[in-house]
Amino acid sequence: MADDPRARDDNQMQRFDQEGLNRFSARQSVIAITITTLLLILFSGASVRHAGEEMKPGIGRDMVLAFGKPAGWLADRLPLNDVANRLTAVVAADDGLTGAGFDQPISQQPAGRVPPVTPESFDPLELGQKVRKQQLGTLLVTGDSLSTPLDLELARRLAPAGVDVIREPHLATGISNDTLADWGKLSATQVDEHHPDAVVVFIGANEGYPIPGLDGGKEVSCCSPEWAAVFANRARQMMDTYRQAGAARVYWLTVPTPRDPDRQEIERTVNEAIAVAAQPWRDQIHLIDTVATFTPGDRYRDSMEIDGAEKIVRESDGIHLNETGSSLAADLVIQDIEREFDY
Repeated sequence: MADDPRARDDNQMQRFDQEGLNRFSARQSVIAITITTLLLILFSGASVRHAGEEMKPGIGRDMVLAFGKPAGWLADRLPLNDVANRLTAVVAADDGLTGAGFDQPISQQPAGRVPPVTPESFDPLELGQKVRKQQLGTLLVTGDSLSTPLDLELARRLAPAGVDVIREPHLATGISNDTLADWGKLSATQVDEHHPDAVVVFIGANEGYPIPGLDGGKEVSCCSPEWAAVFANRARQMMDTYRQAGAARVYWLTVPTPRDPDRQEIERTVNEAIAVAAQPWRDQIHLIDTVATFTPGDRYRDSMEIDGAEKIVRESDGIHLNETGSSLAADLVIQDIEREFDY
């Protein structure tokens, strides 16, 4: 087989000579590599540097950066990288794709597809922005029975500083039950009467009632996604009213985990719905997480350590905060208020 002229031994490099494929000299190869390297430096030096910076520490990274840093320095001072990007954009993978691109404003895209995200969706403080503090003149503290004695504690602390603290609890009411009070109407009335600079809301002790579905038809029971959606829409309506087109700030406390396991499911659903409701206005609607403070891990507890001593923080019903717990909740509220207000 070895003597058969039709057989080819791929281990013999001479085959290139035999077939006349050896058309370039070693010198020409070196020149080609040099030109390629030069073009790489001129057009993609910054990319090489970036790739090296992304590598894990080691000799490989050191070698890439040894080449990439000077190449990137040169590329930063030449316009060729931008030229390359524009040229390669011609052969981008957009050809043949359908649908709205990023260059088409959301307002011009098909209705009902992607709701727009606005600057109000971001808390400037969370982005590291400096916010000019406002003067706190009027504070409304409202909600169901959870809001008391929190309202009294806030009044004790803020009234001496000249803040008009309006205490307006509505006992035995709920967002999911409008028999005693329709919070959609009640919130609007509160704003019309008081025009508060800030509103503290603590509500959720009486939730879980069946409510009409999203289409206003058949009632849905807690705690399905549809129930949560309806509840979130109601809470969002209240939030929008209280924020007064961005002129006011709203501090909405979540519901600390109750003792009763059946009510714990309601609490989790209510808190999740509240979080979803606030998303469009995170710069104006601030959620204060009581679960993390009073019932971390969503596990009920009657007492907790405060200032080095174990203290009872819940009422005997396993739902409400007592005076000690309300004082601690007031700390959380004032801490958030002082991020945006002077008084």
